[in-house]
Amino acid sequence: MLRRARRSFLEVWLDAHFEQEMIPTRLLARRILICNSPDSVQDAFIDQHAALERKSPQMRHALEPLLGDGLFISDGLVWKERRRVVAAVTHPSRLASLTPVMTEVAAEFREAWRARPAGQPLDLLAAMGQLAAEVICRTLFGRRLGGEAAATVVQAFARYQARIGHLDLFSVLGLPDWLPRRRGGVTAEVRQIHAVIEGLVQEAMQGGEASLIRAMAEAALPGSGRPMDATAFRNEAATLFMAGHETTANALAWAFYLLSQAPAAEARAVAEAGALGGRAATWEDLPRLPFLRAVVEETLRLYPPVPLLARQAQESITIAGHAVHPGDLVMVVPWLLHRHRRWWRWPDQFLPDRFLPGGPERPRHAYVPFSLGPRVCTGMGFGLAEAVIVLATLLPAFHLRLAPGARVFPVCRLTLRPGEALPMLLTPR
Repeated sequence: MLRRARRSFLEVWLDAHFEQEMIPTRLLARRILICNSPDSVQDAFIDQHAALERKSPQMRHALEPLLGDGLFISDGLVWKERRRVVAAVTHPSRLASLTPVMTEVAAEFREAWRARPAGQPLDLLAAMGQLAAEVICRTLFGRRLGGEAAATVVQAFARYQARIGHLDLFSVLGLPDWLPRRRGGVTAEVRQIHAVIEGLVQEAMQGGEASLIRAMAEAALPGSGRPMDATAFRNEAATLFMAGHETTANALAWAFYLLSQAPAAEARAVAEAGALGGRAATWEDLPRLPFLRAVVEETLRLYPPVPLLARQAQESITIAGHAVHPGDLVMVVPWLLHRHRRWWRWPDQFLPDRFLPGGPERPRHAYVPFSLGPRVCTGMGFGLAEAVIVLATLLPAFHLRLAPGARVFPVCRLTLRPGEALPMLLTPR
């Protein structure tokens, strides 16, 4: 199992795992319990979340150099206080004011693609990374900023992922946290990202433009009544940037790929978006784009951006009759859960109609692309809106097909990506 895990996290799972409801296992000193049914998922991540609040050692060791005590990997009082601040500035009630940036960037990319030489392959994975980074950079720091800064962070983060994204064997084997670990030479990337983020924060605060960073700076922590200090502020800005660009970029790349392989679904998506009359999609258009929303949701089912959710038990509990002790890992694996043969009909097929009104019923917690419970992603609405707006703006303008000879396969680092690149050919419609 360890050999397969080192090659790819996705190679660990056997065919039988897509039918089992609980998967208890052990890797040397580390006991692991995988919850693979809606009931056990709810029990672990909602009903007994207090005992499983802490992220896995693997995730902490992977992201701590970059995000410090940021919201994604913190716990306890730090997490509770920061969560209230971040959740307030990313609340769904603010979405309408944030989406114009999405429309603006999508329209800019559409025009840039129109100017590309015909027949020249486009790395869609890189392009969606640039687009999503531009959206989150302008949203976080204001429209004046972005461009070169966003590209610098994206490139540095890609190098960071490549070096630390493999399975942390120290953590899986259950070796003590105080043992030194190799960081894979990520110091340069961390310093570069921190420097850019700190510079963006400073510029955003000196400017008068409204932004999420300014909103966070004006919010007080519930416990102390004071704003976050400079290091905490940088960590949360870095967390929002990484979470806001990487997962959306991967979801968009997968969505374009899946539509290119499903002509009937692509035709429906193009027709729905085409009803906008050739303009870029806006917030007001979202209720009129149900099929594109279903395309995004089905994409997130087949290729969940974060295919592994892991928590480290802090006290003894029982889940579905299985004893869990302090230090054990409890996991929910969306890659398994979303393709489980009991919870989904034709689980490996791309069928967006599942998510339309009148589609087949599914257990509530069989679908968790944004996690669930108290740690559900605060940016869920933002990411869904961005993906639909981008698809609705670009699909009517271009016919996308996989470049000849290209191979597409999922690679799991910190997120689930379509390999190292996704070369596609663009033809204007």
